[in-house]
Amino acid sequence: MFDGVRDRAAAIIARYPQPRSALLPLLHLVQHVEGHVSRAGIAFCAEALEITTAEVSAVATFYTMYKREPVGRHLVSVCTNTLCAALGGDDIYAAVRERLDGIGHEQTSADGAVTIEHAECLAACDLAPVLTVDYEFFDKQTVDSAVEIIEALRRGEKPAPTRGAPLTNFRAVELLLAGFYDDPAVGGLEAVAGPSAAEESLRGARLAEERGWTAPAVPTASDASDEGDSA
Repeated sequence: MFDGVRDRAAAIIARYPQPRSALLPLLHLVQHVEGHVSRAGIAFCAEALEITTAEVSAVATFYTMYKREPVGRHLVSVCTNTLCAALGGDDIYAAVRERLDGIGHEQTSADGAVTIEHAECLAACDLAPVLTVDYEFFDKQTVDSAVEIIEALRRGEKPAPTRGAPLTNFRAVELLLAGFYDDPAVGGLEAVAGPSAAEESLRGARLAEERGWTAPAVPTASDASDEGDSA
């Protein structure tokens, strides 16, 4: 299964002075091939890095981006942390589950189109409630807009994210996360082009620039020494 990506695996390992440091992107390469991290994928990583399968498993089970069960064509992550939940994230997650026949966290729709998960935080509180599709952002969602995204994905469509690159699919994104962001297999550099910041996120920085506000200088060891001498 992994014979076709051994050259890519070697290219990943060559980026690092110590081979074992390549484990994280190598696991993303495994997910590009399989859609999840299987026992065979763990064995592949262990062999390539000359470490034990236990060491690989310890990493693969620690980080939530590594999936132990097959993921559908798209991974939909709904933020249900405090601010998103208060603004409707829980309702969005419940509606998405209902539209997908009641499947739950890290489960996949019967047609294989969508795997859903509730995310503890997607780091977009200023744009809550949010969800991501294959890690690209859909900001300021409602129950109706989120359900329409799900329906579009099931129809084979790829709705435009609010921020981030145009949608491809979960496995293609895993190749990007493995470090092959300019690979023709994912469309080259044009495939990752897209807006990366929202006006809400930049407003504070722009206001500070307009008003000439700056952050205090970071104290240095010599500053502390000077204060001690003056005392």
